[in-house]
Amino acid sequence: MTRLSMTLGCWDYDRVQPLMDGRVRPDGIDLRFLNMIVEETFFRMAKFREFDVSEMSMSSFVVSHFKQDRPFVAIPVFPSRFFRHSCIYVNADAGVNEPKDLIGKRFGCPEYQMTAPVWIRGILSEHYGVPVDGPTYVTGGEETPNREEKISIELPDNFRLERIGPEDTLAQMLADGRIDAFHTARKPSTYDGVRVKRLFPNYVEVEKAYWRDTGIFPIMHVIAIRREVYEQNRWVAMNLFKAFREAQNLCYAGLKETAALKGMLPWFNAHVEEAFDLMGEDFWPYGVEKNRATLDVFLRYHHEQGLSPRKLEVDEMFAPETYEEFVI
Repeated sequence: MTRLSMTLGCWDYDRVQPLMDGRVRPDGIDLRFLNMIVEETFFRMAKFREFDVSEMSMSSFVVSHFKQDRPFVAIPVFPSRFFRHSCIYVNADAGVNEPKDLIGKRFGCPEYQMTAPVWIRGILSEHYGVPVDGPTYVTGGEETPNREEKISIELPDNFRLERIGPEDTLAQMLADGRIDAFHTARKPSTYDGVRVKRLFPNYVEVEKAYWRDTGIFPIMHVIAIRREVYEQNRWVAMNLFKAFREAQNLCYAGLKETAALKGMLPWFNAHVEEAFDLMGEDFWPYGVEKNRATLDVFLRYHHEQGLSPRKLEVDEMFAPETYEEFVI
């Protein structure tokens, strides 16, 4: 039987390594795993659609859904999740001591439509009283100049968006005090805990409290298939979903191994036990129904922040074949 050859752009997370090393092979598919950092993967898929299947920013996927050609179809696999309270940085002299101090400030982010800032702005608004149109948002490269939005966006007039200069970087502007705060996915190189500090220095406790209050483990990335690939071979959606889930199950099994440390952290097993105790054994669920509430909150945030012209519904996001499975 001829197998369909497909390229997958994705980082080498532990939950996908069995797809990378061949321990898991999707039925009917020869998968060529292209291991790249997320910024490169997102840029190449969103701009040039280079891969058959790709890890993709959740926000970029939703923005693309409102483009005329709707270039991608998602499957409910979420290779990246991240609590983001740790990712808000402030200049020590900016007078930002609590979230509400951000109102009226200059708040940097590499791209306004990035998923991490969507979650951060939404959480600040819903849980800390910082209106999403309260700060002025300043965009551009974090560590190198001239970063631009991967996908073009048009925001309502009440949002204030500025571009930094062609030789500027947000990390340095934060240290210099030319922006007051910065929300991002990567810790800036200028973070030192003194001149550049976290808004929530006790972020672990804050994020655990957020989980207890909401049950949300924020989803950052989704797996997207180029629409023409999906339309020509609709069976690939479910076969890929099953393969990603099988790979993740192998990762879960490894986490439960106690004879030796599967990761290099000295108290790796203690961290695993703590996560299971706090969040349950399937603390990183795939599939639509287990993630419906989290996805619905993100889609609401996305619309409230001017990134989608209407609130997208969860059931519009994913290949319909992945909502149900055959049972005997």
